[in-house]
Amino acid sequence: MIEIGTHVVRSPVFLAPMAGVTDRPFRDVCAHHGAGYAASEMISSDTLLYATAKTRHRIVRASNKLPHAVQIAGAEPCALADAAALNVAHGAQVIDINMGCPAKKVCNRLAGSALLSDPAQVRAILRAVVARVDVPVTLKIRTGPTPETRNGVDIAKLAENEGIACLAVHGRTRSERFKGSAEYDTIAAIVDAVSIPVIANGDISTGEQALAVLQHTGAAGVMIGRAAQGNPWIFREINAVLTGQAVPARPTMNDVGNTLMHHLAGCHTLYGEYRGVRIARKHIAWYCKGLRYAAPFREAINRVDTACAQLNMVEVFFTEPEQFAVAA
Repeated sequence: MIEIGTHVVRSPVFLAPMAGVTDRPFRDVCAHHGAGYAASEMISSDTLLYATAKTRHRIVRASNKLPHAVQIAGAEPCALADAAALNVAHGAQVIDINMGCPAKKVCNRLAGSALLSDPAQVRAILRAVVARVDVPVTLKIRTGPTPETRNGVDIAKLAENEGIACLAVHGRTRSERFKGSAEYDTIAAIVDAVSIPVIANGDISTGEQALAVLQHTGAAGVMIGRAAQGNPWIFREINAVLTGQAVPARPTMNDVGNTLMHHLAGCHTLYGEYRGVRIARKHIAWYCKGLRYAAPFREAINRVDTACAQLNMVEVFFTEPEQFAVAA
């Protein structure tokens, strides 16, 4: 169990917030398959954007019973504090601050992982947000700006001193983005340096990898990002390995199809038919990756523009995939 303020997280396997991915339907599916914690997609600290449909969809609480955690991003302490307060007023039970995103459009605004180069600004932001809200505040970081300037340990100590309740650390620097391999020595050093829960993130795609990372770092849990795309079953696999149980069998075609159908229905409900169908296309591609006839299936389903047609085609593919062989 991991304590984040007054919230008790039963499973040490967290879903990483991913912009454009971890919306309400995705979080619900992952929670159903064993994710112990799942924060929202990254939301801008610009509260003027909260009137837009895109942001409204991102702050909607999921249907699962996990703590309602909302991730915010920005560069200015007052703006982030205002955003945190607004989200708490709308039901957020945990505020997560993003200082790990390496995307240029975020870092160019001196937000995300760009903040790691300015510890004084990091301190100002954390102090402002923690003082403003009465819910736990968590933080997502990388190991530093560059491999030559890894300051993850110093940032972690600063975060603990400013009242951060839990820290997630991606084992790459800002400059490395997603290149190369994640390193866990810095995460281990951070675990040794602070007493708050530390969650290890980066390049974890199997139960065995998760166990090895926990053993190497001493972290309280692991955070799964890209490996969960189209594969929510990774959470039950990791949970099984971490508790010494037999790894569950891989899902059957029927299992995958049913889960995808449920996921797509959630997209259609949340976004409406037009946007929901289009947002669902990337999830369909992830779910059917590596399956026979997946390429002609994707080509065909990306041409449909109604929810009914999309669901019907998914049902056909996962029950009679050979029907797409002609187009192969």
